[in-house]
Amino acid sequence: MTHSSPNPDRVRVLYSFPNKIGGERICYTAWQQVNGLAAAGAEVLLSPASSCRPVPPEVSLRPTLARGKLRIPFKLLGNGRAHALHDHIVACRIEKLAGQIDIVHTWPSGARRTLEAAAKFGIPTVLERCNSHTRYAYEVVQKECERIGVYLPPGYESAWNDEVLRVEEEEFRLADRLLCPSDFVVQTFLDKGFSRDRLARHIYGFDEKTYCPAPDYKPNQGGLRMLFVGFCAVRKGMHYALEAWLKSPAHRGCTFTIAGDFMPEYAKKLAPMLSHPSVRALGHRNDIPELMRNSDVLVLPSVEEGFGLVCLEAMGSGCVPLVSDACTDVCKHMDNSLVHHVGDVGALTQHITLLHENRILLQRLRSAGLSLRSSLTWDAAGARLLDVYRETISMYSKSSDRVPSLVGVGN
Repeated sequence: MTHSSPNPDRVRVLYSFPNKIGGERICYTAWQQVNGLAAAGAEVLLSPASSCRPVPPEVSLRPTLARGKLRIPFKLLGNGRAHALHDHIVACRIEKLAGQIDIVHTWPSGARRTLEAAAKFGIPTVLERCNSHTRYAYEVVQKECERIGVYLPPGYESAWNDEVLRVEEEEFRLADRLLCPSDFVVQTFLDKGFSRDRLARHIYGFDEKTYCPAPDYKPNQGGLRMLFVGFCAVRKGMHYALEAWLKSPAHRGCTFTIAGDFMPEYAKKLAPMLSHPSVRALGHRNDIPELMRNSDVLVLPSVEEGFGLVCLEAMGSGCVPLVSDACTDVCKHMDNSLVHHVGDVGALTQHITLLHENRILLQRLRSAGLSLRSSLTWDAAGARLLDVYRETISMYSKSSDRVPSLVGVGN
């Protein structure tokens, strides 16, 4: 087992991230997660492939594929080889760190050797699950693509990849616990045969300094303003959003703004609906906080999701989420959001219409979301994650061997 920390209340974590921390999407999530852990009092040894944003001074930064300003480009090696090289380097470091760390936090597609090395030296491990079970995600997105007649080329987001699936399912088997940011993610693993105590619930957060409400917001002024933020792919359910919008009377005189790039074939499929004068497709944008502040509702009818950071960012901006039940369970139906079952266009249409016609309800949902701001920050998420670390360390230390319920794997 690992040696006791000089400060028994201070958890020492080796945080391994196989990409450029501080970049976009999951790279941003990982960066904020590290910031939150540091704020919560964890002692963080950070090993990303590389870094493009500063981390708190108390975080020890040791990249694997970069030195100073020099980086090994992923395009040179390919993602698979780059992730494997990162994993190998972190695994080699663990032997020297035995007795100096209490837990290892890993991310998908770059964790197998690291998890094996940690097990060898008796260090408990967690694996981030920023999306649902990989096999489930592939299956449900492939089925939806076939249903609407859109082909995902190899290498595209959510396209079936046997090698990635093989690697990630092996990582699922090796990790002591899987970090699940939503009940939806938990359920996809339970459905694959994983025991519940291997699935640790945590949460992501939002930047409360960047995402804040407009001081002069007036819910009764003008028509309903609906917003979508993110990459427009089949898994995000943009086709459902457009169909529901055009079936609702809100499309007459109101605006649906889309901030995000489209997969080309998907854009062609949706072209007739995208051409409607009430729909504004802006492409990739850098002014998302401003767009959220100036919108009434955020729509996210995802077919498959991990968490949906934009839901928290919207709530923190005073923008009411209209989401599928694949999104974060922070969104509570008729409390701070309106939630529909995946693929239920009729329900989503009703929800758009309801908030278009009932501005009192819109204001009530908006206020309820804003009241949660302090509990949904990245600092709050970091404190919750630190609690999960402590819980996992405690579960692990109760036996000199691995706890049987922790190592049982799904089918």
